[in-house]
Amino acid sequence: MNPDLSTVGNIGDWVVFKCNQFIVFNKPPGIPVQTDKTGDPALIQLGSAWCKRTLFPVHRIDRPASGLVVFGRKDSATAHLSGQFKNRKAGKTYLAAVGEMPPEKSGTLRHFLRKSSKANKALIVDEEKGKEAVLEYQVLGSIENYHLLEIIPRTGRYHQIRAQLAAIGCPIKGDVKYGFRRSNKDRSIHLHAWKLTIRHPVSGELLTLEAPLPDDPVWRAFAENGTLPSLTQVNEQ
Repeated sequence: MNPDLSTVGNIGDWVVFKCNQFIVFNKPPGIPVQTDKTGDPALIQLGSAWCKRTLFPVHRIDRPASGLVVFGRKDSATAHLSGQFKNRKAGKTYLAAVGEMPPEKSGTLRHFLRKSSKANKALIVDEEKGKEAVLEYQVLGSIENYHLLEIIPRTGRYHQIRAQLAAIGCPIKGDVKYGFRRSNKDRSIHLHAWKLTIRHPVSGELLTLEAPLPDDPVWRAFAENGTLPSLTQVNEQ
C-alpha cells in the first residue's frame, strides 16, 4: 500500500540532490528511514512513492535525528554507494546541540560500545566486550542554554554519537534515552546529519552535500548568532 503523501507535506522540498543513479533527502526528525515496528510511514516508502520507483537503502540515521539520507535508484549505484559507507570512504559531519559544555573545546572520543537489543541503546563497555567507536568533535559556539558541536564520526557504530556524548556528560538535547533531562515535544533529538561527501558511482565526481537545519527555535538561534557562518539556510517548511 502506498503511503498518503498529503500527510507529510511536500516531499520534493526534502530533496537535496538527485540524478538517475541515486537521490539524497534531508530527512525531518521523527520519520524512520526504513519501516520499523510502529508501522509508521518510512522515508524509503515516502521517497519511493514520490519518485514513482523503488528506492534502495544505502545507510541510515536514527529516527529522532534529522539530515542527509542517501537511497540508490539502481542496484549498481546502491552497491557502490553502500561500499563507500561500509569502507569509511563517505565523509560525514553532524551537528548536535547539548546542554553541557564538554570538558575540552575539541577532541577525540574513543569508547567501546555494545548494542543492547533489550534496551534499544548502545552501552559503554570494556574493550574486550564491545566494538571500538571513535569520533572527533569541536564546539562551534553557544547560546543561552545550549552548545553546538560539530562531530565527525570515524567509525559507524549503532547510536555512536548519542552514546559517546552522553558518556562525557553531554547528552544531546531531547535525548532522554541517553540521559538528557527532558524530551522535546515532538520526541525529536537535536542531532542533524549536516554534511556528506561521497563519490558519484558513475562519474567518480566528489560531491559535498549540505542539509539545511530543521525550522526549530534552538537550531535557528545558532544560525542567527553566527555560530554557523557557512550555513546555507534554516529549512523553512
